[in-house]
Amino acid sequence: MPGIGVSHRRLEGGAKVTGGMRFTADLRPAGLAYVRLLLSPHAAARLATVDLSAAADAPGVLTVVSGRDLPVGPATGPEAPLAVDRVHYAGQPVVAVVAETEAQAADAIALVEIEYQPLPAVIDPLEAMRDGAPTVLEGVRGGLDDGGAHGLAGIEGSAADRPPNVTAQVRLQSGDAEEAFTAAQVVIEGRYHIPAVHQGFIEPHVAAATPEPDGGLTIHAPTQGSFFTRETVASALEAPVSSIRVVPVHVGGGFGGKIALLEPLVALLARRVGRPVRLELTRTEEFLMGRGAPAAIVDLKLGADTDGTLQALRARVVFDNGAGQGGLGGLVSLLLGGTYRIPAFDMEGLEVATNKCPVAAYRAPGAPQAYFALESAMDELAQRLGQDPIELRLRNASREGDPRPDGATWPRIGLVECLEAAIRHPVYTAPTAEDEGIGLAVGGWGGGLEPAAAGCRVEPDGSLNLQLGSSDISGTDTTLAMIAAETFGVGLDRVHVHTGDTAVAPYAGVAGGSKIVFTVGPAVQQAAAEARRQVLEIASEELEAEVDDLEISDGEVHVRGVPARSVAIGHLAGLSMQFGGRYEPVQGRGRTAITRQSPMFTVHLARVRVDRETGEWRLTGYAAIQDVGHALNPAEVVGQVHGGSLQSVGRALGEELRWDAQGQLMTASLIDYGLPSIDQAPSTAVELVQVPSPIGPYGAKGVGEPPAVPGPAAVANAIRAACGVRPSRVPVEWQELALGR
Repeated sequence: MPGIGVSHRRLEGGAKVTGGMRFTADLRPAGLAYVRLLLSPHAAARLATVDLSAAADAPGVLTVVSGRDLPVGPATGPEAPLAVDRVHYAGQPVVAVVAETEAQAADAIALVEIEYQPLPAVIDPLEAMRDGAPTVLEGVRGGLDDGGAHGLAGIEGSAADRPPNVTAQVRLQSGDAEEAFTAAQVVIEGRYHIPAVHQGFIEPHVAAATPEPDGGLTIHAPTQGSFFTRETVASALEAPVSSIRVVPVHVGGGFGGKIALLEPLVALLARRVGRPVRLELTRTEEFLMGRGAPAAIVDLKLGADTDGTLQALRARVVFDNGAGQGGLGGLVSLLLGGTYRIPAFDMEGLEVATNKCPVAAYRAPGAPQAYFALESAMDELAQRLGQDPIELRLRNASREGDPRPDGATWPRIGLVECLEAAIRHPVYTAPTAEDEGIGLAVGGWGGGLEPAAAGCRVEPDGSLNLQLGSSDISGTDTTLAMIAAETFGVGLDRVHVHTGDTAVAPYAGVAGGSKIVFTVGPAVQQAAAEARRQVLEIASEELEAEVDDLEISDGEVHVRGVPARSVAIGHLAGLSMQFGGRYEPVQGRGRTAITRQSPMFTVHLARVRVDRETGEWRLTGYAAIQDVGHALNPAEVVGQVHGGSLQSVGRALGEELRWDAQGQLMTASLIDYGLPSIDQAPSTAVELVQVPSPIGPYGAKGVGEPPAVPGPAAVANAIRAACGVRPSRVPVEWQELALGR
């Protein structure tokens, strides 16, 4: 049966399209109670008085709590489950009501009376860094909790001389950038703005918690990382991790935004009322308190010789992390200074706190911001020099063995191969219509790293029971099953995937950073290979043949050259699961700790037509060319590239979280938040480049992150080619193009 490298349907696809799959909102344990929240209307304020009495007396109410009523855990400020003494952004949870029904909880929330004392707020990150700016956070600790999942480990910054409200500051330097700019014959300089965006998933945040008789808690949630969620809840409750059981439920869209948010609060509330409780955000609440991706302002300067050889780079990246810590400066500096060969650079990343909702990860966190600036500047350099933009990039592209800004060297990467494929692609080579332009942009991603384990049990019916602890958010279960089938020697239809809860599942990290197949896949290989070895050892005794003379095919173990001498795999497994059996159960296990990345690169091509009178623009063609190492399940890989590309282009088309001067979110609904509509979505041609990884299973690399990166720059560069106006911010507004003509 065809295996690795051949397209297979998702194992769970049928349940999804028929409505048979159960999500967290479908779970209704006996005695379930419901939670509703009161969110702050102020961007910054002190809580003078909080009167819960009327709400507590409302019909059906089990409890009403403010932050002062909950145990004081390690999470403080805007990260606390409920605000305690002050609020830091409009939308921060202040009070929670638990009631018998959702309607009763909502009615009771309306009875809560709070007196706020408004405080000065700062909304703009540049204003936040000025002397005298209001202080957003009382204390700083720096860094995303899940930063290691995105390859951020090992890049640190200095805490000295930080401007106000800067939670972290990273600076990477090499050579004498000032001298290199003085010697450069061509210099490009600009400021680029990319806004905050939401992940736009269909399912809002939802979580449920159930108290157990032994004093522990069981959490049901659509989390991308059940073990990370367990640790987060245990920390909030100041309880042993072994007392918290997290049951991962199917994720209705995550993209980095569903790791841990509501779970600590529902755990505290369940323990308080002694009953199962569930909290599901409304769509407006999702926009107000869900964690989207940060906005960024990038000042970037490039210096080159007249032949286009890069000589110097200076960059200053300001991330607007809302009332959160952030932690992307080091990663962005690595991408900015490492994609091309640049002898001298000076790069600074600043993580700035403002009175807006804190941020989290969103597909390739930090990379869209970095590459929008870098690739816009590279395109402007090509225009200035009169060079083909792909040839310019090929001249400067980093290759295997070149130094990276973090002191390491690049392993085998496919950047050059992607550029060479792009220069031949029909989207790039076809003639352009009147007022149509072609743009391109590079995107890259290092890839996350995290230890992982897997189990593989052979059942008496001859099937493989693949035991995982990773969440499937992008078809990874199917690909991991394919790896097990290929390694063991059976068809995919003989593999059944079981994702366990944190009490029984083998450890796996957060499903993010394009790393599940890359890190869990080798553990699956080991587990399946070990199970195969155990089966062959049993068969060796039963068939009285050497292990080296045995092979597996058609669900049986055969003696090579003697077709009649065979025994079913299921029969062999059954011998290890019977009374008085003399064989140990067939149970393979695999454990890995991958410590080296296999970075991924992509090139996007965009064709845009601009109405020179009105500035209205429309995508007329799009292509995504990506190095995937080895496409284990090609159809699924192409699907991931399609989805990521549209998310990337969405930043140029209209996606933007916008706040007014008082910190009120103006895009808190799907009417106001500009997700791409079907008539805007381009028909995307996907081309897979395969430069095998020496580390990933069967040569695979990660897939999900890179396609979400280059869209804004590719579209902006196409618009520049079409009408001569350089968009320096996204979304690209047609009025800006009309005024700039």
